Formats: sequence, C-alpha cells, structure tokens
Amino acid sequence: MQKTDDLTAQQIENLPIDISSNKLLDWLINRRHVDPKWQAAALTVREKINLAIQDMPEVDEIKELLAGTYINYFHCVRIVELLKVSESGSKNIFGYYSSQRMKDWQEIISLYEKDNIYLAEVAQMLIRNVTYEIPALKKQTAKCQQIQTECQRKEKDYQDSAGAAKAEYHAACRKLGIKGEKVKRELLEKVKTLPETFSAITEKVVDLSHVVEFYNTFVQFTIGSCDESGQSKIEVLPMLKFILENGNCTVYQWQTGKKPKSVEEVSLSFLEEEEEQKEDEIDWGDMDGGEADGIDFGITLEEGGSEVINFDIEVADETADNISLAKDDGIARGTDSFTLLDHPPTRNNFTNDLLELEAFLMQRINEMKGTMDILSANQFQSAPSILQMKTSDDVSAMLVKVRSVLKYLTDSTTQHLLLIKSSPKYVDRLTESLKQKFILEEKMLASKEAVHQKSLEYLKEEQLIQPKIDKLVANTRTLQKQIEREISTRYKNRPVNLMGSINTI
Repeated sequence: MQKTDDLTAQQIENLPIDISSNKLLDWLINRRHVDPKWQAAALTVREKINLAIQDMPEVDEIKELLAGTYINYFHCVRIVELLKVSESGSKNIFGYYSSQRMKDWQEIISLYEKDNIYLAEVAQMLIRNVTYEIPALKKQTAKCQQIQTECQRKEKDYQDSAGAAKAEYHAACRKLGIKGEKVKRELLEKVKTLPETFSAITEKVVDLSHVVEFYNTFVQFTIGSCDESGQSKIEVLPMLKFILENGNCTVYQWQTGKKPKSVEEVSLSFLEEEEEQKEDEIDWGDMDGGEADGIDFGITLEEGGSEVINFDIEVADETADNISLAKDDGIARGTDSFTLLDHPPTRNNFTNDLLELEAFLMQRINEMKGTMDILSANQFQSAPSILQMKTSDDVSAMLVKVRSVLKYLTDSTTQHLLLIKSSPKYVDRLTESLKQKFILEEKMLASKEAVHQKSLEYLKEEQLIQPKIDKLVANTRTLQKQIEREISTRYKNRPVNLMGSINTI
C-alpha cells in the first residue's frame, strides 16, 4: 500500500502543468506568484534600467542586448554576468564590487525578484507579443502581399489593354491604307491615289452598259411615252449614262457639252503645305497635345460592325445658280476643272444613279422569283426581247456588277480620302481620332509601370517587416522557455507547457 501511494505521488509530480498563454498573467496572479499591483513596482524598476543603460562598458554583447530591445529581467541577469568580467578589477578585499555599474544592475535584479515582479512583466510581454505585436506585423505583411497580387493582376490588365489599343490603332491605319508612322502626311499623301480609284470605277462602269440598257428599256416600256420626234420624255440615270459615254470627264464638259481647251486645276494649299513638313517622328499635325477625352469624333458602329461616319461637313448643293459656268474662252476653271467623280454634287448624282439601279434590280429579282412574273401577263407579251429573255440569274449577275462599282465609292477608305480632300478640318479630326488610339497605348503602358513600381514598394516593405517578425518570434520563443523554466522550479521541476496561440506564431 505504501508503494502504491509513493508511485501515485511520483506520477503526480511528473504530470505536466499546461497553461494557456493568453491567461498566463491571470494564472500567476491567481496562484499568488505575483502581486496584483505589480505594475507600480515595475515602473520603478524601468526607471532604474533607463538610468543604468546611460553608462555601460564597451562590450559587444551588451551593446547587442541594449540595441532595439525591450530590456527584461533575463537581459539584466545576462548583463550582470558580462559585467562580472568587465568590472572584475573593481572587487574589494571582501569580494564585493565597488563599481557603480555593477551595484546598479544588481539592485535592478533584486527589485525584479521581489514579489516576482519579473515574472509578471515577462508574462505580460509574452502575451502582448503573441496577441498584438506579431499578428499586427503578419497582417501588415499579408496586406503587402495582397497589394502585390493586385498590382500583378493590374499589370496584366494594363498590358492587355495596351496591346488591344496598339492592335486597334494599327487596324485603323490599315483600314485607311497608311503605315501610321506620320499619320497626317500619310493621309494627305493617300489622297493622291484618288485618280487611280476613279479610273478603276470608270473601267467598271463600262461593264454596266447592258444593265443600263435593260433598266432603260424596262422604264420606257412600262411607263415611258414619246414626244413628237419619237424620243422618250423620261430620262433615267443621266449621270451614269454620261460617264458611260464620256468617262470621268470634267464638270465643264458636263455643263457645256464640249471638251475644254485646257484645264486650270485647283491647287489645295493645305496639301501643298503638308508636303513641306519634314518630321522624323509620328506626325500628328498642328494640333495641341491636350487630352481629348470626351471628344465625339462622329464615328459610331452600326449593327454588324459597319462604320458610320458623321463629321458634320457641309457640302454645298451647287445648283444651276451657283455653279460657275465655263468661260467663253473654253478653259475649265474653279469647280468646272474638277472631274465628275471628284466633284461632290456630280459624284452624289452618280451614286444616286447606281443606288436607283441597284434598287430596281433587287425588285426585279424578287418579282421574277415570285409565283408569277408580271411580264408573263398578256399585256406584256409585246415587251422587247431584252426584257423577256432575261432570267433571274441574269439579273442577279447584273446586281453583282452594280454593287461592285458601289463598293468602290462607298468603301470607307475612299470616303475618308474624299472628305480629306474636301475639308482641311476633317484630316485634323481624323488624325486626332487616330492619335487617341495611339496615346491610349502609352497611357496603359504608363499605368502598368506605375503599378509595377507600387508592387516593388510593397515588396520592399514586406522584406523589411519579415526580419522584424522573425526576431520577435525568436524572442517570444525564448521568453516562453524562460517562463516555463521559472514556473517549473516553483513546482519541483514539473514540466510546464504554455499552450494556445503561442504555438501558432
């Protein structure tokens, strides 16, 4: 029975003492290891430490202990051990130190040990580190990492946006047929290709002769009537017919019915001035370099992505009253010197004729594909053979040819070039719209660089915080072992374990 009791007592003595790290100070006070009013005495000790550190020997380890560290009891014990070496020459014959430094630090240790003040202080210090200091630094590190992640995401977004803006800029330049290196000069240079475009249109118009004949015959047969001379009173597609017969001649010939003896071409001063410019970088013209946010360049997209241009450029409708008639000397001057496709009013008439022809052919196709062709009715049995012999496939082929000519005229590049030639302001506004696409890429790249620098700043901050965390964690671990050892000595060296959040730092 005695052996059983002895074994039980021994087992109890070996049982570990588990203490929650957050409740350590309360545990020490409840078990009367420290006085509940220990803080007042601790203030006195702190004052003496502040005075003592003013006069310290030049010892490296002491300097390290005092550098940026909150001095606690265990530091003081180590300082006394180091002073025993540095102050060994100050011992008297009784073995006591006459050095004031040694006396000051020995007094500090004595005050610390009275009522176990040091235990309460280091317990509070450990709780503060575990509960506040280390989590705050880790939270700051996590914030730095989060901002770096956000910056990296924004960098990618800005890079993608810059790439998209660059692609959009080059796509717009390709659509206009320019390289995009010297935009305004290239646009004005492109205007010189208009005569080639007009020549191509004129060549394609020749293929429309039988289409015009088909339409003319249909109109004359269905609603036409003749005058006394036998000529039809209804004239269709006048401009298209004229170009078929005379080509892309001058407005003078259209107005007078005869070719001019000579042509005095109108020089466009803004085109000539631009040729004199010699820049070595992207040419944005004479526009100011301010931001253009919010400027409406009049370009919208219809359903299907087709571009609709509305630059509010007014083109005067030159009627018989305001068109300058050719002079008697047979010289084409002013607007009379323009070709029919180069002159907005006559070009519009030509376009209208083509649209009229297109609408007619579309209607005929619909009728011929219907259940009954109106030409099969008895009243149309006398129609000319050109009308009776054409099939829907023939009319569809005619429509393709008409639309081929229309495509040249309505092509966005051609429209831009015509507007550039007719208005100096238009080329500036078109250049500005391209400029914004070019500038957008630069803005995105600048924004990317800005967030990259921000990411580097927070990376640097994180790198500065991490050593502080590591040092604070190491000091806290040391405090944990020292406190566990001190408490263990008060319970016959039973194992002491600080539990809880201290083990997750």
